[in-house]
Amino acid sequence: MKRSWAAAVGVVAGVLTVGVATLLASVITGAGLAGGTPSPLFAVGGAFVDRTPAWLKDFAISTFGTHDKNALIVGMTLFLIVVCAVIGMVGARWRTAAMVAFGFFGAVGMLAVASRPHAGTLDILPTLIGTASGLWALSTLWQRAAVAAAGTPVDRRRFLVGGVGLTVAGIAAATLGQSLGQGARQAALSRSTVRLPKAATPLVIPAGAQLPVRGITPYIMANADFYRIDTALVVPQLDAGSWSLKVHGMVEREVTISWATLLSKPMQDSLTTLMCVSNEVGGNLTGNAVWTGWPVRQLLKMAGPQPGADMVLSTSSDGWTAGTPLSVLTDNRNALLAIAMNGQPLPFEHGFPVRLVVPGLYGYVSATKWVTDLKVTTFAQDQGYWTPRGWSALGPVKTESRIDVPRSGDRVSAGMVAVAGIAWAQHRGIKAVEVRVDNGGWQSARLADEPSIDSWRQWVLPWQAAKGSHTITVRATDTEGVTQTQTQSPPPPDGATGWHTITVNVD
Repeated sequence: MKRSWAAAVGVVAGVLTVGVATLLASVITGAGLAGGTPSPLFAVGGAFVDRTPAWLKDFAISTFGTHDKNALIVGMTLFLIVVCAVIGMVGARWRTAAMVAFGFFGAVGMLAVASRPHAGTLDILPTLIGTASGLWALSTLWQRAAVAAAGTPVDRRRFLVGGVGLTVAGIAAATLGQSLGQGARQAALSRSTVRLPKAATPLVIPAGAQLPVRGITPYIMANADFYRIDTALVVPQLDAGSWSLKVHGMVEREVTISWATLLSKPMQDSLTTLMCVSNEVGGNLTGNAVWTGWPVRQLLKMAGPQPGADMVLSTSSDGWTAGTPLSVLTDNRNALLAIAMNGQPLPFEHGFPVRLVVPGLYGYVSATKWVTDLKVTTFAQDQGYWTPRGWSALGPVKTESRIDVPRSGDRVSAGMVAVAGIAWAQHRGIKAVEVRVDNGGWQSARLADEPSIDSWRQWVLPWQAAKGSHTITVRATDTEGVTQTQTQSPPPPDGATGWHTITVNVD
């Protein structure tokens, strides 16, 4: 048997396995029979993400940005193709060994499915049936390939047609499964029919919050442009009508609220800048939006936290957790159970139907999307998802600033140039921004209006640019008088520090 034919047999079997498993996973999910992640591809990916060390996570984000999940899926797909091709070639000489190897990888998929949060017995069924389909395809195509190698053109045509047919069937099954999966249609319907309640005091953003500088980051970032960082390879598609949130643990009484109950509560608008702790100095893993929701402190007041509790462990529908200090969820800041983003129901990628928005903390300790559970507990007893992976248990956002225009490496014309950007010190506010050109003195930038100390603030400095190459540096000072440190440090374990510096060429 030709090596290329044998390799193709393995790849076809792998495609059929994944396709059948994906389709069946979607069927049982749609029927409400799945508890966790029955798709083996996403279960393996999720298990990999859960075990990713901090340095590898930072490398993925710095290399691929918000496309890190797509990069992982592509990498997994290429790996599976190579493994299946090797299995196919091994099977040309040692059938039994190749079948055992294929079954082994199927078992790995089943173990990954079983390890996902909320997994039930039926969750492994799609992978089991998919693996059985792949083993059947291996056996059948090996036999046809052996006959074709020594037979007539008709035999070779039968082998080719069979291989192409099974490949098309696998791809079609996977495509259909993805279109049906995760209760997407029902979730989309529930989102499209949401009638958002208005905030008791609608937020009005003054025109002065947005500087008229071309290229500066908009004060309010559009939902479609807002950064997305989470561990979900498949965005949870939740039906708002069946959503509920439970508060339990160290409380006087357990409380569970439904979607209808939440919508009946008095809503508040909150201007809050969110930021990923993986954001490098000058990075773009941050965004500002108007969030609408019900204060978390009101829900916690209903439950009555017991003395000694100092943390709330929030859990998303896919099992991700964050440990947030109880004090910041019960003080006067606008920590919300958010249901809307910039006047629209939350996008699925940003937590529909409900997520947490907590001013002043990095997202890894506060910004739980698709939230379904709040456990009042202690830092001594529980940990959020990233804490045992080397990140700090507490994640207050540090005072930072960024130059948006000009961008590093730009060429500009000599004369007056607007140097502008954003600065942030959530829940403290920005008092001053200073800019330095080359080794000159620090110059005070003009600040835009600040409607909220929980959001970033725009700034601009008119610069008389002279011909040559120049470095421009920015630093910010918050309302507590703390100026951001010059010391350069990477994101782990509690956020990057340093001054953002760019180089521009003036013609």
